[in-house]
Amino acid sequence: MRFGAYNAVLHQVSLPDAIEYIGSLGLDGIELNSGGFLPATHIPTFDDILLSDSARDDFLGFFEGKPVSIAGLNCNGNPLHPNPRIGLKHAEDVRRSIRLANRLGQNRVVTMSGLPAGEPGGARPNWVVNAWTSAALDVIDYQFEVAAKFWAEVDREARDLDVKVALELHPQNIVFNPATMRELIERSGASNIGVELDASHLFWQQMDPVAVVKDLGDLVLHAAAKDIRVNPQVAINGVLDNSFRKMRPDEARTNLGDDEWVNEWPKPASWDFVAVGKGHPVKYWAEFIVALNDVDPNMICNIEHEDVELGRFEGLEFAAKNLLEAASLARVR
Repeated sequence: MRFGAYNAVLHQVSLPDAIEYIGSLGLDGIELNSGGFLPATHIPTFDDILLSDSARDDFLGFFEGKPVSIAGLNCNGNPLHPNPRIGLKHAEDVRRSIRLANRLGQNRVVTMSGLPAGEPGGARPNWVVNAWTSAALDVIDYQFEVAAKFWAEVDREARDLDVKVALELHPQNIVFNPATMRELIERSGASNIGVELDASHLFWQQMDPVAVVKDLGDLVLHAAAKDIRVNPQVAINGVLDNSFRKMRPDEARTNLGDDEWVNEWPKPASWDFVAVGKGHPVKYWAEFIVALNDVDPNMICNIEHEDVELGRFEGLEFAAKNLLEAASLARVR
């Protein structure tokens, strides 16, 4: 197996510096953001690489002789968003990322399945949390029709270019667990679409990532190492607490496309994203790695840092230490 880091947390440094830093942690891969919610900061010659062999070779030159190589592309976003200024852009980012992966000799693109409106003509995405009414199932059926059409088209291009697309099992998307993943594949007939197994979003849904890996088997194409911590407030507001605060335009906030922005996390929070090892012990992460390795000994597992209690570098260092200790326990390194 290979272990690396997702580069979004290192966008403030140059690509060569990010490569050097990740290597200093004992990791050997960097997952490059290629669009979607975040810009392709470390791929400034994206358009040129798609057309020019020399531009491609110049970009790959950053990795020559380095212990760190490209470990997938990431364009997480909502390619099914009903707002065309978001949905169409993110959808094109997925297609462009597939083409870029092929040009760079990569065969993994990570993204999200997306979420449409709940009915034709709807203006906003609609995630059905609990489909206990017949109307809710009608919404889901319509959304799967939209999703299946899009992903069947994407799958054809991915298959032609020998690229696999790994969908993160992420709530507020049409695909967020094994059942919805299998439904998308059944409806779309996709052969080159599978799962990016980010353990964190399974933890807070009360799922067991090890059991999910075993259940999905070779549908698991890629993995992310990110932990969560459940807090005492969960006893009061549960894991679906929506006590977020909309941030003002004069505050530092992250744009997600058009006029959509990241909100401030609930305070106190029922649960938080934390660095690997702060929510679940190293021994558990070793079991997770064993399960991934059983699916594919060449599996890539990249750290994603979103622990607000730790700085960018501090968090990556903490997570890398624990992840590599887990890999040693799992005897895959």
